Amino acid sequence: MTKQKYYITTAIAYTSGKPHIGNIYEIVLADSIARYRRQEGYDVYFMTGTDEHGQKIEEKARAAGKTPQVFVDEVAGVIRGLFDLMNTSYDKFIRTTDPYHELQVQKIFKRLYEQGDIYKDIYEGWYCTPCESFYTDTQLVDGKCPDCGGDVHRAKEESYFFKLSNYTDRLVKYIEDNPSFIQPESRKNEMMNNFIKPGLQDLCVSRTSFKWGIPVTFDPDHVVYVWIDALSNYITGIGYDVDGNHGEIFKKYWPADVHLIGKDILRFHTIYWPIMLMALGIELPKQVFGHPWLLVGEGKMSKSKGNVIYADDLVGLFGVDAVRYLMLHEMPFAQDGTLTYDLMVERINTDLANILGNLVNRTLTMTNKYFNGVVNNPRSNAHPDQELIDLALETVKKADAHMENLRVQDAIDDVLDLLRRSNKYIDETQPWVIARTPEDLPRLQTVIYNLLEAIRFAAVLLESFIPETSKSILDQLNTAQRDKQSLSSFGNLEENTKVTQKPTILFARLDPKEVFEKLTPAPKKLETKPEITIEDFAKIDLRVGKILSCQKHPSAEKLLVSQVQVGPEVRQIVSGIATHFTPESLIGKKVIVVANLKAAKLRGELSQGMLLVGEEGETLEILSVDTLSEGSIVR
Repeated sequence: MTKQKYYITTAIAYTSGKPHIGNIYEIVLADSIARYRRQEGYDVYFMTGTDEHGQKIEEKARAAGKTPQVFVDEVAGVIRGLFDLMNTSYDKFIRTTDPYHELQVQKIFKRLYEQGDIYKDIYEGWYCTPCESFYTDTQLVDGKCPDCGGDVHRAKEESYFFKLSNYTDRLVKYIEDNPSFIQPESRKNEMMNNFIKPGLQDLCVSRTSFKWGIPVTFDPDHVVYVWIDALSNYITGIGYDVDGNHGEIFKKYWPADVHLIGKDILRFHTIYWPIMLMALGIELPKQVFGHPWLLVGEGKMSKSKGNVIYADDLVGLFGVDAVRYLMLHEMPFAQDGTLTYDLMVERINTDLANILGNLVNRTLTMTNKYFNGVVNNPRSNAHPDQELIDLALETVKKADAHMENLRVQDAIDDVLDLLRRSNKYIDETQPWVIARTPEDLPRLQTVIYNLLEAIRFAAVLLESFIPETSKSILDQLNTAQRDKQSLSSFGNLEENTKVTQKPTILFARLDPKEVFEKLTPAPKKLETKPEITIEDFAKIDLRVGKILSCQKHPSAEKLLVSQVQVGPEVRQIVSGIATHFTPESLIGKKVIVVANLKAAKLRGELSQGMLLVGEEGETLEILSVDTLSEGSIVR
């Protein structure tokens, strides 16, 4: 019998730097879904990977003194290492620098151009470098990028454009005819009402202002812009060929059953991507699921807020399965989830160490104490038995229903309910009391068996979420009954077998104080330059200046040449900050200038001062003011 296929993807991770736990959440979520489908008997193909082109990466590589290829090779290795650390079972890891992907992207671009879906024009608008997106005046939010909230700058360049408007009616019809295409439902309403129905603007799909991208074959001054490049991975990664010579994996698994992505890139996956597929004559994916964000403390993680948490750091504290559990259980279906260290410790101690770990340990210990570890079931039943049995069978149905709708948190809670009921069953039956009467030993055997079987049910269901813990439990039960089919009836745990004699502690209880001590590094003394006097400092003349214009140095790629208004005069200042700032992002800023610095020539350009910047690691920030006029004294 042919298995039903299931193709699931994540968004590919951007290789600008090491991803934090919020980014890693997506691959763990996808992994839990893929594992569950495999348990149900599906033929699963699970793909993830890295997005490796673009202006931001070009700039990051330059700042690091590396070629873009070397830079992305290193970061892609870090990302894949984190995915592997989290025990994710992907079948393919695609990189957008893979030669086959680059070739197909070039062919896709040419095909769309030749059939009239792409045309050349001039683009002028607001550009956000981190998001690699253009915006109109009306799309900005308080003058900032509507997606990341960061600064934007005016940009004008020759570009190719994709005629999205040609496909609007077809897209609307597809969404209306396929109610589950965009999930959750709230995301669908947002896309339809805010973006599609007001009218789609043609999409910029090439760039000339940077070189780190896939060249357009028939116009090599242009590189293919991120959306055609990155989004195409879902088909190129499984063997799609523009000329029709598709690989067997593409022919077998496409269309995708679900693209699992963050809610912030839903627009690109539910508008640009389906329209691109329509233009290529390819069947659309069945579903795009925009999951919420995993937040830390008061908000979204960012280095500037100092609230970034990395998965490998958490694994060092709590272990892989505990971190997987925290990610999956603390993320609601359609709302952002929040993690704090207090909550993490509480969840591990309550759910994992107590409800799960203590139940397994107590039951195995009683099996060894009363029956030398031998499992038997004389079926000496009483009232609480059937209630536990019914709940175990019902838990499978409830978890299946929740996973069908990608409600992972709810499926985990279903299993927790079974574990709680099993703990209550111990209190109701009181095995230690039954053990005092020899003639009641058959009843005690049945009680222990029911507990072991309920634990087996839970362990099989937990395999998708905490796989190593699931395996440990099933190993300690010494059972071969580990697949979902074995949960069709209660009582499949083998009799006349022996459980482990030395139960393994699944999750040790954590001391919050010890955890927080590990999180708090020893205070470091601020390292400063040699001490100066107030008289020394008074020699420095700091003034407010306004950057009137800025351009790259004609012969030094790390230098910017700025014309700065300082009081009544305009000074030229040369700064070694070109790897961190674009000229456009600095124009109009009121900055702090060292006004009495001796003039000097830098690579042939006169510099009459210095701009002050703050530095943290590789991050630079221009020191600026808002209301003071040019020439004001800073002290």
